[in-house]
Amino acid sequence: MAVTQIVQAPLYQTLPVGQEVIFGVSNDPAVINQTKVKFIVEVYITSGSVSTLMTADNLRGTFKVTPNASGVGMIDLSNIVENYVSADNLASTGSKYKEAETFTNRPHPLHLVDKFSQSQNIARYMAITFSVEALSATSNTIQPISGTAVNSELYLLWNGYLKDTDELVRETIGTSPINWFGLKPNPFFPSSGGGASFLTNAPTVQYADADDYGTFAFLAGSNSQSIYSARVYLKYYSAAGVLIDQENITRTTTTGGSDWNNYNQTATQQIQYIGCFPANLRNWSSTFKTNYDAGDLYGGRIDVYLANTSGIQGGQTYSIYLNCPTTGAGSETAPGRGYERIRLCWLNQWGAWDYYTFTKKSTRKISTKTTTYQQLGGTWNQSIYSPHGYKGGKKAFRKNATESITINTDFVSEDDNVMFEELTNSPEVYILKGYETTSANTDTLNRYVTPTTLRTSSFTKKTVANDKLIQYTFEIEKSKILRTQSI
Repeated sequence: MAVTQIVQAPLYQTLPVGQEVIFGVSNDPAVINQTKVKFIVEVYITSGSVSTLMTADNLRGTFKVTPNASGVGMIDLSNIVENYVSADNLASTGSKYKEAETFTNRPHPLHLVDKFSQSQNIARYMAITFSVEALSATSNTIQPISGTAVNSELYLLWNGYLKDTDELVRETIGTSPINWFGLKPNPFFPSSGGGASFLTNAPTVQYADADDYGTFAFLAGSNSQSIYSARVYLKYYSAAGVLIDQENITRTTTTGGSDWNNYNQTATQQIQYIGCFPANLRNWSSTFKTNYDAGDLYGGRIDVYLANTSGIQGGQTYSIYLNCPTTGAGSETAPGRGYERIRLCWLNQWGAWDYYTFTKKSTRKISTKTTTYQQLGGTWNQSIYSPHGYKGGKKAFRKNATESITINTDFVSEDDNVMFEELTNSPEVYILKGYETTSANTDTLNRYVTPTTLRTSSFTKKTVANDKLIQYTFEIEKSKILRTQSI
Protein backbone atom coordinates (compact mmCIF):
# COMPACT_ATOMS: atom_id res chain seq x y z
CA MET A 1 0.00 0.00 0.00
CA ALA A 2 1.21 3.52 -0.78
CA VAL A 3 2.65 5.82 1.86
CA THR A 4 0.30 8.56 3.06
CA GLN A 5 0.99 12.02 1.61
CA ILE A 6 1.00 15.22 3.67
CA VAL A 7 -0.66 17.72 1.33
CA GLN A 8 -1.00 20.60 3.79
CA ALA A 9 0.95 21.62 6.88
CA PRO A 10 2.11 24.77 8.68
CA LEU A 11 4.69 26.56 6.56
CA TYR A 12 7.04 27.27 9.46
CA GLN A 13 8.28 24.76 11.99
CA THR A 14 8.24 27.36 14.79
CA LEU A 15 4.62 28.25 15.45
CA PRO A 16 2.41 29.73 18.16
CA VAL A 17 -0.38 27.41 19.24
CA GLY A 18 -3.01 30.16 19.11
CA GLN A 19 -3.41 29.80 15.37
CA GLU A 20 -4.85 27.22 13.02
CA VAL A 21 -2.53 24.21 13.15
CA ILE A 22 -4.00 22.50 10.12
CA PHE A 23 -2.77 19.33 8.44
CA GLY A 24 -4.18 17.69 5.36
CA VAL A 25 -3.28 14.13 4.32
CA SER A 26 -4.23 11.91 1.43
CA ASN A 27 -3.78 8.33 0.27
CA ASP A 28 -5.65 7.87 -2.99
CA PRO A 29 -5.07 4.10 -3.38
CA ALA A 30 -6.50 3.44 0.09
CA VAL A 31 -9.43 5.84 -0.28
CA ILE A 32 -10.38 4.51 -3.70
CA ASN A 33 -9.86 0.80 -3.12
CA GLN A 34 -10.71 0.30 0.56
CA THR A 35 -13.89 0.70 2.61
CA LYS A 36 -14.47 2.50 5.93
CA VAL A 37 -11.18 4.37 5.47
CA LYS A 38 -9.96 6.74 8.14
CA PHE A 39 -6.67 8.53 8.66
CA ILE A 40 -4.94 7.86 11.97
CA VAL A 41 -3.25 10.90 13.55
CA GLU A 42 -0.74 10.22 16.34
CA VAL A 43 0.50 13.36 18.10
CA TYR A 44 3.83 13.30 19.95
CA ILE A 45 4.80 16.21 22.23
CA THR A 46 7.76 16.61 24.59
CA SER A 47 9.56 19.22 26.65
CA GLY A 48 12.79 17.27 26.20
CA SER A 49 15.11 16.60 23.30
CA VAL A 50 14.27 15.67 19.75
CA SER A 51 15.89 12.26 20.11
CA THR A 52 13.22 11.12 22.58
CA LEU A 53 10.22 12.71 20.89
CA MET A 54 8.84 9.75 18.90
CA THR A 55 8.52 7.37 21.84
CA ALA A 56 5.48 5.83 23.50
CA ASP A 57 5.90 8.03 26.59
CA ASN A 58 5.41 11.15 24.48
CA LEU A 59 2.33 9.97 22.57
CA ARG A 60 -0.29 12.50 23.71
CA GLY A 61 -3.26 11.42 21.65
CA THR A 62 -4.47 9.34 18.75
CA PHE A 63 -7.24 10.72 16.55
CA LYS A 64 -9.12 9.50 13.50
CA VAL A 65 -10.21 11.61 10.54
CA THR A 66 -12.66 10.64 7.79
CA PRO A 67 -11.64 11.62 4.24
CA ASN A 68 -13.64 14.52 2.84
CA ALA A 69 -15.25 14.64 -0.62
CA SER A 70 -11.81 15.21 -2.16
CA GLY A 71 -10.34 12.20 -0.40
CA VAL A 72 -8.30 14.38 1.99
CA GLY A 73 -8.26 14.06 5.76
CA MET A 74 -8.25 17.54 7.35
CA ILE A 75 -7.51 18.19 11.02
CA ASP A 76 -6.87 21.32 13.09
CA LEU A 77 -4.71 20.47 16.12
CA SER A 78 -4.72 23.93 17.73
CA ASN A 79 -7.29 23.02 20.41
CA ILE A 80 -5.20 19.97 21.29
CA VAL A 81 -1.67 21.33 21.35
CA GLU A 82 -2.54 24.50 23.26
CA ASN A 83 -3.13 22.31 26.32
CA TYR A 84 0.56 21.41 26.46
CA VAL A 85 2.01 24.91 26.75
CA SER A 86 1.41 27.59 29.36
CA ALA A 87 2.97 30.65 30.93
CA ASP A 88 6.29 30.51 32.76
CA ASN A 89 5.83 31.95 36.24
CA LEU A 90 8.83 30.46 38.03
CA ALA A 91 12.48 30.57 37.10
CA SER A 92 14.10 27.32 36.04
CA THR A 93 16.28 25.20 38.27
CA GLY A 94 19.86 26.46 38.02
CA SER A 95 18.96 30.12 37.56
CA LYS A 96 19.64 32.57 40.38
CA TYR A 97 17.97 35.25 42.45
CA LYS A 98 20.34 37.63 44.25
CA GLU A 99 23.08 35.17 43.35
CA ALA A 100 21.34 32.34 45.26
CA GLU A 101 20.69 29.34 43.04
CA THR A 102 17.14 28.20 42.41
CA PHE A 103 16.21 24.64 43.30
CA THR A 104 13.04 22.66 42.67
CA ASN A 105 12.01 22.98 46.32
CA ARG A 106 12.97 26.65 46.50
CA PRO A 107 11.67 28.36 43.39
CA HIS A 108 11.53 32.09 42.83
CA PRO A 109 9.39 34.17 40.47
CA LEU A 110 10.76 34.38 36.95
CA HIS A 111 10.57 38.18 37.00
CA LEU A 112 13.30 38.42 39.66
CA VAL A 113 15.89 36.33 37.84
CA ASP A 114 19.57 37.19 37.76
CA LYS A 115 20.94 36.95 34.22
CA PHE A 116 19.30 34.00 32.37
CA SER A 117 16.55 31.49 32.97
CA GLN A 118 15.43 28.66 30.75
CA SER A 119 11.74 28.28 30.05
CA GLN A 120 9.67 25.50 31.59
CA ASN A 121 6.18 25.56 30.13
CA ILE A 122 6.07 27.92 27.19
CA ALA A 123 7.62 25.67 24.50
CA ARG A 124 7.30 22.04 23.37
CA TYR A 125 8.49 19.93 20.44
CA MET A 126 5.81 18.22 18.34
CA ALA A 127 5.79 15.67 15.55
CA ILE A 128 2.91 13.69 14.05
CA THR A 129 2.59 10.28 12.46
CA PHE A 130 -0.16 9.86 9.84
CA SER A 131 -1.36 6.46 8.68
CA VAL A 132 -4.49 4.77 7.33
CA GLU A 133 -6.95 2.21 8.65
CA ALA A 134 -9.69 0.40 6.76
CA LEU A 135 -11.98 -2.61 6.86
CA SER A 136 -9.98 -5.81 6.55
CA ALA A 137 -11.37 -8.24 3.98
CA THR A 138 -9.97 -11.23 5.85
CA SER A 139 -11.01 -10.43 9.45
CA ASN A 140 -13.97 -8.12 8.73
CA THR A 141 -12.58 -5.70 11.36
CA ILE A 142 -11.05 -2.24 11.14
CA GLN A 143 -7.27 -2.59 10.95
CA PRO A 144 -4.30 -0.25 10.35
CA ILE A 145 -2.86 -0.67 6.87
CA SER A 146 0.82 -1.54 6.90
CA GLY A 147 3.17 0.68 4.92
CA THR A 148 0.98 3.81 4.99
CA ALA A 149 2.65 5.66 7.88
CA VAL A 150 4.47 8.96 7.33
CA ASN A 151 6.01 11.38 9.83
CA SER A 152 5.58 15.13 9.79
CA GLU A 153 8.33 17.68 10.20
CA LEU A 154 9.53 18.59 13.70
CA TYR A 155 7.67 21.61 15.14
CA LEU A 156 8.46 23.94 18.00
CA LEU A 157 5.19 24.98 19.63
CA TRP A 158 5.05 27.98 21.91
CA ASN A 159 2.35 29.71 23.93
CA GLY A 160 1.55 32.59 21.61
CA TYR A 161 -1.46 33.50 19.53
CA LEU A 162 -2.27 35.33 16.32
CA LYS A 163 -4.32 38.46 15.90
CA ASP A 164 -6.59 38.94 12.91
CA THR A 165 -4.17 41.57 11.61
CA ASP A 166 -1.05 39.39 11.83
CA GLU A 167 0.31 38.56 8.40
CA LEU A 168 0.25 34.91 7.35
CA VAL A 169 2.79 33.99 4.70
CA ARG A 170 1.90 31.51 1.93
CA GLU A 171 4.60 29.52 0.20
CA THR A 172 4.71 29.90 -3.56
CA ILE A 173 6.35 28.06 -6.41
CA GLY A 174 6.63 30.43 -9.32
CA THR A 175 3.37 32.31 -9.36
CA SER A 176 1.11 29.57 -8.08
CA PRO A 177 0.36 29.42 -4.34
CA ILE A 178 0.37 25.99 -2.73
CA ASN A 179 -1.02 24.75 0.53
CA TRP A 180 1.51 25.65 3.20
CA PHE A 181 0.95 28.83 5.20
CA GLY A 182 1.73 30.34 8.62
CA LEU A 183 3.11 33.21 10.69
CA LYS A 184 6.68 34.00 9.69
CA PRO A 185 8.83 33.59 12.83
CA ASN A 186 11.98 35.15 11.36
CA PRO A 187 11.52 38.49 13.19
CA PHE A 188 12.12 36.66 16.44
CA PHE A 189 15.23 34.67 15.50
CA PRO A 190 18.58 36.32 16.27
CA SER A 191 20.83 36.80 13.27
CA SER A 192 23.77 38.89 12.10
CA GLY A 193 21.33 41.44 10.73
CA GLY A 194 20.46 42.51 14.26
CA GLY A 195 16.75 42.83 13.52
CA ALA A 196 15.36 40.13 15.78
CA SER A 197 12.90 41.17 18.41
CA PHE A 198 12.42 39.92 21.92
CA LEU A 199 9.07 38.15 22.35
CA THR A 200 7.11 41.32 22.89
CA ASN A 201 5.14 43.93 20.96
CA ALA A 202 6.05 46.59 23.51
CA PRO A 203 8.02 49.56 22.18
CA THR A 204 11.80 49.38 22.13
CA VAL A 205 11.85 52.43 24.44
CA GLN A 206 10.55 51.65 27.93
CA TYR A 207 10.65 53.28 31.37
CA ALA A 208 11.30 51.76 34.77
CA ASP A 209 12.12 52.73 38.33
CA ALA A 210 15.31 51.59 39.96
CA ASP A 211 13.19 49.18 42.03
CA ASP A 212 11.48 47.56 39.03
CA TYR A 213 12.02 43.94 38.02
CA GLY A 214 11.42 42.59 34.53
CA THR A 215 12.56 40.18 31.83
CA PHE A 216 12.77 39.85 28.07
CA ALA A 217 12.19 36.49 26.40
CA PHE A 218 13.90 35.37 23.20
CA LEU A 219 14.07 32.42 20.84
CA ALA A 220 17.53 30.95 21.24
CA GLY A 221 17.45 29.28 17.84
CA SER A 222 19.80 26.57 16.72
CA ASN A 223 23.12 26.34 14.90
CA SER A 224 23.82 29.66 13.18
CA GLN A 225 20.90 31.39 14.93
CA SER A 226 22.01 30.38 18.44
CA ILE A 227 25.40 32.01 17.83
CA TYR A 228 23.71 35.41 17.81
CA SER A 229 21.96 34.83 21.13
CA ALA A 230 25.20 33.77 22.83
CA ARG A 231 25.43 36.98 24.84
CA VAL A 232 23.33 39.81 26.14
CA TYR A 233 25.04 43.20 26.07
CA LEU A 234 24.18 45.90 28.60
CA LYS A 235 25.24 49.50 28.02
CA TYR A 236 24.73 52.17 30.68
CA TYR A 237 24.17 55.80 29.66
CA SER A 238 23.89 59.00 31.67
CA ALA A 239 20.95 61.40 31.45
CA ALA A 240 23.01 63.33 28.88
CA GLY A 241 23.27 60.25 26.68
CA VAL A 242 26.95 59.62 27.44
CA LEU A 243 28.09 55.98 27.61
CA ILE A 244 29.25 55.45 31.21
CA ASP A 245 29.94 51.73 31.33
CA GLN A 246 29.01 48.41 29.76
CA GLU A 247 29.11 44.67 30.37
CA ASN A 248 27.94 41.45 28.76
CA ILE A 249 26.65 38.09 29.95
CA THR A 250 27.40 34.87 28.10
CA ARG A 251 24.56 32.37 27.99
CA THR A 252 25.73 29.23 29.79
CA THR A 253 24.39 26.81 32.37
CA THR A 254 26.43 28.74 34.95
CA THR A 255 24.54 31.95 34.20
CA GLY A 256 21.15 30.19 34.31
CA GLY A 257 20.60 29.58 30.61
CA SER A 258 21.77 26.82 28.32
CA ASP A 259 25.18 26.71 26.66
CA TRP A 260 24.84 28.77 23.49
CA ASN A 261 27.02 26.38 21.46
CA ASN A 262 25.03 23.29 22.48
CA TYR A 263 22.83 22.85 19.43
CA ASN A 264 21.06 19.73 20.68
CA GLN A 265 18.65 21.81 22.69
CA THR A 266 15.61 20.59 24.57
CA ALA A 267 12.32 22.35 23.89
CA THR A 268 12.59 24.26 27.16
CA GLN A 269 15.96 25.64 26.05
CA GLN A 270 14.58 27.05 22.81
CA ILE A 271 12.97 30.00 24.63
CA GLN A 272 14.92 31.72 27.40
CA TYR A 273 14.69 34.85 29.52
CA ILE A 274 17.09 37.59 30.50
CA GLY A 275 16.55 39.62 33.69
CA CYS A 276 17.78 43.03 32.64
CA PHE A 277 15.62 45.65 34.33
CA PRO A 278 17.14 47.86 37.05
CA ALA A 279 16.13 45.72 40.05
CA ASN A 280 17.43 42.56 38.37
CA LEU A 281 20.77 44.27 37.82
CA ARG A 282 20.82 45.46 41.43
CA ASN A 283 20.54 41.78 42.39
CA TRP A 284 23.93 40.88 41.00
CA SER A 285 25.72 43.47 38.82
CA SER A 286 28.49 45.36 40.62
CA THR A 287 28.93 47.47 37.47
CA PHE A 288 25.35 48.67 37.54
CA LYS A 289 25.28 49.14 41.33
CA THR A 290 28.49 51.19 41.34
CA ASN A 291 27.19 53.60 38.74
CA TYR A 292 23.71 53.72 40.25
CA ASP A 293 24.95 54.40 43.78
CA ALA A 294 27.14 57.17 42.42
CA GLY A 295 24.06 58.82 40.87
CA ASP A 296 25.49 58.58 37.35
CA LEU A 297 22.46 56.67 36.04
CA TYR A 298 19.74 58.95 37.40
CA GLY A 299 17.59 59.79 34.40
CA GLY A 300 19.85 57.67 32.19
CA ARG A 301 19.14 54.46 30.34
CA ILE A 302 20.12 50.81 29.89
CA ASP A 303 20.52 49.52 26.34
CA VAL A 304 19.93 45.77 25.99
CA TYR A 305 20.53 43.56 22.93
CA LEU A 306 21.51 40.04 21.88
CA ALA A 307 24.85 39.43 20.19
CA ASN A 308 27.45 36.78 19.43
CA THR A 309 30.63 36.33 21.44
CA SER A 310 32.41 38.88 19.21
CA GLY A 311 29.81 41.53 19.93
CA ILE A 312 28.10 41.40 16.53
CA GLN A 313 24.52 42.36 17.26
CA GLY A 314 21.86 39.69 16.73
CA GLY A 315 18.72 41.51 17.85
CA GLN A 316 17.10 44.90 18.23
CA THR A 317 18.27 47.31 20.91
CA TYR A 318 15.78 47.91 23.71
CA SER A 319 16.30 51.02 25.81
CA ILE A 320 15.11 51.12 29.43
CA TYR A 321 15.08 54.67 30.80
CA LEU A 322 15.48 55.00 34.57
CA ASN A 323 12.92 57.08 36.46
CA CYS A 324 15.32 57.64 39.32
CA PRO A 325 14.75 60.33 41.93
CA THR A 326 17.04 63.31 41.90
CA THR A 327 18.11 62.49 45.45
CA GLY A 328 17.91 59.41 47.59
CA ALA A 329 18.57 55.78 46.86
CA GLY A 330 15.54 54.78 44.89
CA SER A 331 13.34 53.34 47.63
CA GLU A 332 9.60 53.93 47.77
CA THR A 333 10.12 56.61 50.40
CA ALA A 334 12.87 58.48 48.55
CA PRO A 335 12.26 62.17 47.81
CA GLY A 336 10.54 62.95 44.55
CA ARG A 337 8.48 59.78 44.41
CA GLY A 338 5.07 61.42 44.60
CA TYR A 339 2.27 58.96 44.00
CA GLU A 340 2.52 55.31 44.92
CA ARG A 341 4.15 53.33 42.12
CA ILE A 342 2.29 50.17 41.07
CA ARG A 343 4.02 47.84 38.64
CA LEU A 344 2.00 45.32 36.65
CA CYS A 345 3.22 42.39 34.62
CA TRP A 346 1.03 40.47 32.21
CA LEU A 347 1.18 37.67 29.68
CA ASN A 348 1.58 39.14 26.20
CA GLN A 349 0.67 37.88 22.73
CA TRP A 350 3.83 35.80 22.41
CA GLY A 351 3.51 34.02 25.75
CA ALA A 352 6.20 36.11 27.48
CA TRP A 353 5.80 39.00 29.94
CA ASP A 354 5.33 42.73 29.51
CA TYR A 355 5.68 45.28 32.30
CA TYR A 356 4.59 48.80 33.11
CA THR A 357 4.87 50.94 36.24
CA PHE A 358 1.82 53.10 36.86
CA THR A 359 3.15 56.33 38.32
CA LYS A 360 0.12 58.59 38.68
CA LYS A 361 -2.77 58.75 41.14
CA SER A 362 -4.05 55.42 42.43
CA THR A 363 -6.91 54.69 44.82
CA ARG A 364 -7.52 51.54 46.84
CA LYS A 365 -10.98 50.29 47.84
CA ILE A 366 -11.90 47.42 50.18
CA SER A 367 -15.20 45.64 49.50
CA THR A 368 -16.57 43.20 52.06
CA LYS A 369 -19.19 40.46 52.04
CA THR A 370 -20.54 39.49 55.43
CA THR A 371 -22.03 36.14 56.47
CA THR A 372 -24.26 36.55 59.57
CA TYR A 373 -26.09 34.37 62.09
CA GLN A 374 -28.54 34.98 64.99
CA GLN A 375 -26.79 34.65 68.34
CA LEU A 376 -28.50 33.87 71.64
CA GLY A 377 -28.20 36.58 74.27
CA GLY A 378 -27.06 34.59 77.29
CA THR A 379 -25.96 31.30 78.81
CA TRP A 380 -28.75 28.87 77.99
CA ASN A 381 -26.66 25.73 78.45
CA GLN A 382 -25.55 26.32 82.04
CA SER A 383 -27.16 25.90 85.50
CA ILE A 384 -28.44 29.44 85.50
CA TYR A 385 -29.18 31.96 82.80
CA SER A 386 -26.79 34.88 82.64
CA PRO A 387 -27.23 37.65 80.10
CA HIS A 388 -24.06 38.98 78.45
CA GLY A 389 -23.96 42.35 76.84
CA TYR A 390 -21.65 41.23 74.05
CA LYS A 391 -23.98 38.44 72.99
CA GLY A 392 -27.30 38.38 71.20
CA GLY A 393 -28.83 39.44 67.90
CA LYS A 394 -27.31 39.40 64.46
CA LYS A 395 -23.59 38.60 64.42
CA ALA A 396 -20.98 38.41 61.70
CA PHE A 397 -19.82 34.84 61.23
CA ARG A 398 -17.20 35.73 58.64
CA LYS A 399 -16.20 38.72 56.56
CA ASN A 400 -14.59 38.19 53.16
CA ALA A 401 -12.90 41.25 51.76
CA THR A 402 -11.41 42.03 48.35
CA GLU A 403 -9.17 44.94 47.43
CA SER A 404 -9.50 46.81 44.16
CA ILE A 405 -7.13 49.50 42.90
CA THR A 406 -7.73 52.18 40.29
CA ILE A 407 -4.44 53.05 38.58
CA ASN A 408 -3.41 55.68 36.05
CA THR A 409 -0.58 55.81 33.54
CA ASP A 410 1.63 58.77 32.95
CA PHE A 411 1.23 60.50 29.59
CA VAL A 412 2.24 57.88 27.03
CA SER A 413 2.84 57.68 23.29
CA GLU A 414 0.81 55.96 20.58
CA ASP A 415 3.54 53.29 20.44
CA ASP A 416 2.37 52.12 23.87
CA ASN A 417 -1.18 51.41 22.68
CA VAL A 418 -0.50 47.82 21.64
CA MET A 419 0.98 47.10 25.08
CA PHE A 420 -2.09 48.33 26.94
CA GLU A 421 -4.41 46.56 24.51
CA GLU A 422 -2.67 43.29 25.33
CA LEU A 423 -2.94 44.09 29.03
CA THR A 424 -6.72 44.39 28.61
CA ASN A 425 -6.85 41.02 26.81
CA SER A 426 -4.34 39.15 28.96
CA PRO A 427 -5.49 36.10 30.93
CA GLU A 428 -2.73 36.55 33.54
CA VAL A 429 -2.03 39.85 35.30
CA TYR A 430 0.04 40.39 38.45
CA ILE A 431 1.18 43.18 40.73
CA LEU A 432 4.94 42.94 40.97
CA LYS A 433 6.58 44.32 44.09
CA GLY A 434 9.89 46.09 43.78
CA TYR A 435 13.44 45.54 44.95
CA GLU A 436 14.18 44.89 48.60
CA THR A 437 17.57 44.99 50.24
CA THR A 438 17.02 41.68 52.03
CA SER A 439 18.94 38.65 50.82
CA ALA A 440 17.37 35.79 48.92
CA ASN A 441 15.11 33.47 50.90
CA THR A 442 12.11 31.23 50.52
CA ASP A 443 9.56 34.03 50.94
CA THR A 444 9.91 35.39 47.43
CA LEU A 445 6.73 33.82 46.06
CA ASN A 446 4.31 35.52 48.44
CA ARG A 447 6.39 38.61 48.91
CA TYR A 448 6.78 39.75 45.31
CA VAL A 449 3.92 38.56 43.12
CA THR A 450 0.23 39.26 43.69
CA PRO A 451 -2.33 37.75 41.28
CA THR A 452 -4.98 40.19 40.11
CA THR A 453 -8.02 40.38 37.88
CA LEU A 454 -8.38 43.26 35.46
CA ARG A 455 -11.83 44.68 36.07
CA THR A 456 -11.53 47.10 33.15
CA SER A 457 -13.31 45.21 30.40
CA SER A 458 -12.80 47.49 27.40
CA PHE A 459 -9.96 49.44 25.84
CA THR A 460 -10.47 52.56 23.75
CA LYS A 461 -7.35 53.26 21.75
CA LYS A 462 -6.29 56.89 21.99
CA THR A 463 -4.32 58.92 19.48
CA VAL A 464 -2.57 62.25 19.50
CA ALA A 465 -4.86 63.49 16.74
CA ASN A 466 -8.00 62.68 18.73
CA ASP A 467 -6.89 63.15 22.31
CA LYS A 468 -3.73 65.34 22.22
CA LEU A 469 -2.38 63.82 25.43
CA ILE A 470 -2.71 60.06 25.93
CA GLN A 471 -3.36 58.65 29.38
CA TYR A 472 -5.12 55.45 30.47
CA THR A 473 -6.99 54.35 33.59
CA PHE A 474 -7.40 50.72 34.66
CA GLU A 475 -9.09 49.04 37.59
CA ILE A 476 -7.61 45.86 39.01
CA GLU A 477 -8.79 43.59 41.81
CA LYS A 478 -6.57 41.37 43.88
CA SER A 479 -7.58 37.79 43.21
CA LYS A 480 -7.10 36.50 46.74
CA ILE A 481 -9.66 37.20 49.45
CA LEU A 482 -8.45 39.16 52.45
CA ARG A 483 -9.05 36.64 55.21
CA THR A 484 -10.40 37.61 58.61
CA GLN A 485 -11.25 35.70 61.77
CA SER A 486 -14.37 33.56 61.85
CA ILE A 487 -16.65 33.39 64.89
